[in-house]
Amino acid sequence: MSYYFSKTVNAGFEETEKKTRTLLKEMGFGILIEADIKATMKMRLDTVFRNYKILGACNPQSAYNALLTEDKIGLMLPCNVVIQEIDKEKTEVAAIDPVASMAVVNNPKLGGFAEQVRIKLQKVIELL
Repeated sequence: MSYYFSKTVNAGFEETEKKTRTLLKEMGFGILIEADIKATMKMRLDTVFRNYKILGACNPQSAYNALLTEDKIGLMLPCNVVIQEIDKEKTEVAAIDPVASMAVVNNPKLGGFAEQVRIKLQKVIELL
């Protein structure tokens, strides 16, 4: 089982990031955490890195239900979505497969929540 699903689109990084954020919002996700890896690498290591962002996406209702079911599940949240520049007009977007990540928790009650989130994240990737 793969731990992610992804799609490479023929569009620039900024355009793809904007569309990804819009689609995530339409699917009921908010962005809790954001990491700009390019900026961090420049600041911390004084090195050049490609455009690469990690968005910590959260579907509030699913997260709430999961937290009620398993109090330590916050260790596995939010669902990360990576946007990375492949070249000038080619960008890849990858999302964690929540079913794969929740499998390590070994709580069958989480399966339904994870599947609901998986469907929504897959739809985001498909619509890019």
